Amino acid sequence: MQWAVVVQSLASGEILYSGNASKLMMPASNMKIVTLATSAERLGWDFTYETKLVTSAPVGNGILGGDLIVAGSGDPTIGGRAGAATRVFEAWADRLRADGITTIDGRIVADARAFDRESLGAGWAWDYLASGYAAGVSALQFNESVADVAILPGPSAGTPAVIEVRPTESGLILDTHVTTVAAGEADVEFHRLPGSNRLIVSGTIPVGSKEVVRTATVDKPALYFARMLRATLVARGIRVTGDAGEYGDVYPVPPMAPTRVLLSHRSPSLKEIARVLMKVSQNQYAETLLRTLGAQLGDGTAAAGQKVVREVLDGWGVPPDAYVLSDGSGLSRYNYVCAEMLVKILRQMYRDPRHRDSFIATLPIGGQDGTIGRRFIGTRAAGNVRAKTGSIANVRALSGYVTTLDNEVLVFSILANSFTVPQAAIDSTIDLAVECLANFIRQ
Repeated sequence: MQWAVVVQSLASGEILYSGNASKLMMPASNMKIVTLATSAERLGWDFTYETKLVTSAPVGNGILGGDLIVAGSGDPTIGGRAGAATRVFEAWADRLRADGITTIDGRIVADARAFDRESLGAGWAWDYLASGYAAGVSALQFNESVADVAILPGPSAGTPAVIEVRPTESGLILDTHVTTVAAGEADVEFHRLPGSNRLIVSGTIPVGSKEVVRTATVDKPALYFARMLRATLVARGIRVTGDAGEYGDVYPVPPMAPTRVLLSHRSPSLKEIARVLMKVSQNQYAETLLRTLGAQLGDGTAAAGQKVVREVLDGWGVPPDAYVLSDGSGLSRYNYVCAEMLVKILRQMYRDPRHRDSFIATLPIGGQDGTIGRRFIGTRAAGNVRAKTGSIANVRALSGYVTTLDNEVLVFSILANSFTVPQAAIDSTIDLAVECLANFIRQ
């Protein structure tokens, strides 16, 4: 295996420990430290996304006489993480009705042109693309671009399981191969290839099992958004005569008629979005931020976002040979960083009064919340260490801050690659190292 470790005092700048500090390592979700820090620097913690309902059609006698276009800028928060998934859409429907619109004599059109249509990160593996953590990115995203797949056992061993996708507007088409077995635990796998809405569900579920619900990614996030908006408008009493569609498909040539804004919706601030991004390690949020950085230059692509990231890192004195950028989340195995680079970025965030409190508030707290909520319990690191995890196959990482016994704040980065022992063994080793730092006293 390979280790890379740097521990530094924030007060004095003294390097307390260094091993393979400049060695390029796969960071997994420690890449989110890079993405968030550079996004905070360029966008600011008060940054919000705007989603607008626009039209060029006339309104009269309660009828919108044409298409309703929903234009997005990347808001990843519209959906079910905090309450009813359709609550934002319901508010929009109520607003339209309050403005006198009861019929839309046209289509619901998803305008996601703020980002390019390449929704996946470079180097993402085909075999996990159906999993909720690998949801594609779009300028319009509903429910983090996932749908629920509910699985119930059949009446007896050997019979097919009963499987349902919720909501049906996801567009997923089931290809089911789940068998009911006499005993055991549910063992279900999803597979979906890029560009396909065919979801293959295979595995087993025991007789008498409770309903098993897993999330699966959708093929076209923007179309999913438009379908769900249309369904919600109808459910709230607004008649819609046309179907849902994507802007480029509905309008091969963009219409020339000027549009007007019917309503505008603002997302929570980056400060709030970042807490979900880091504590939950939400990949789609990170990929959204990367493309948002590019969109600030008029090019909502990952490549344009990486250009901005490089510019910020250059300004912080991070040399270009200290990293290789591939995606924003760390899901790709094409990413490489070095431990001293991550420590430099963490030090930059801590020392800058514009960023310090907001950035630290995003980090998981040992023994309390986020991805290290069950680690460090019963040690001095519990409630003390604030750090970002990273995990992909044969890669583990932990980077952040910890306070010593004599109240000295240390910044650290610990990266492990190319191991064959169980991941739990690597986590235990990392945790022991951080516990040592929490118990450290200068002689």
